[in-house]
Amino acid sequence: MTTALVTGASSGIGAELARVLARHGHSLVLVARDHDRLHRLAEELGRQHQTRVVVLPHDLSRPDAPEAIVRELDERSLEPDILVNNAGMIVYGKFWETDWEDERRMLWVNLMSLTRLTKLILPGMTARGRGRILNVGSIGSFVPSPRNAVYSATKAYLLSLSEAIAEELQGSGVTVTAVCPGAVRSELQQRAGMTHVRLLRSGVLEASRVAEYAYRAMMAGKRLAIPDLRTRIQVFLVRFLPRAWAVRMAGRILE
Repeated sequence: MTTALVTGASSGIGAELARVLARHGHSLVLVARDHDRLHRLAEELGRQHQTRVVVLPHDLSRPDAPEAIVRELDERSLEPDILVNNAGMIVYGKFWETDWEDERRMLWVNLMSLTRLTKLILPGMTARGRGRILNVGSIGSFVPSPRNAVYSATKAYLLSLSEAIAEELQGSGVTVTAVCPGAVRSELQQRAGMTHVRLLRSGVLEASRVAEYAYRAMMAGKRLAIPDLRTRIQVFLVRFLPRAWAVRMAGRILE
């Protein structure tokens, strides 16, 4: 049985990915800050799918979290065959008005911890000659987003990193998939105070749909996966628009 490590597994896309993975027979290692939610999800999945679920409560905004996670994996003799980098934060607002401490934490979660955890786990995958990595990006991976400036920058980094590593891993038995959905119904927007923005007024995806699509794309070894037609069209059009127009449009839908 393969083992999948899912970060940000307590809610949203992460929780739904855990459900999809359990349904397909993978054992799980669930990582998030919320101890109680993780345990409730672990009990649900264990009861419904008779799969092994290990809970590792960690805050990925802490610089030492990736090493602590890998240390606990080693202590339990667990070697992830699948790594799902889903944990993320959003800080919404004009760049000069947003709180630096919130953005610092977001940078660690969205960028530094993702990079470090991948760097720690990937050598084991390449040594075994098999493995899959799924990185959860967004439509912000493709265009700078006013009022989400730092968040979108982290997601652009995620996409660039994913595609570069995927090319490096060609022929190794390990694949990297970046899934980049449009607006998804989750608690992230609520916590960021974004429920009023135009982006969330129509065409919002359910996290369960994104998770199903992302799982299939990952197992197929796709490098880039965009779950919905609307976002695919937007990404296609962005390639032909002047950069300033694309940024201006992104700013308008985030007002």
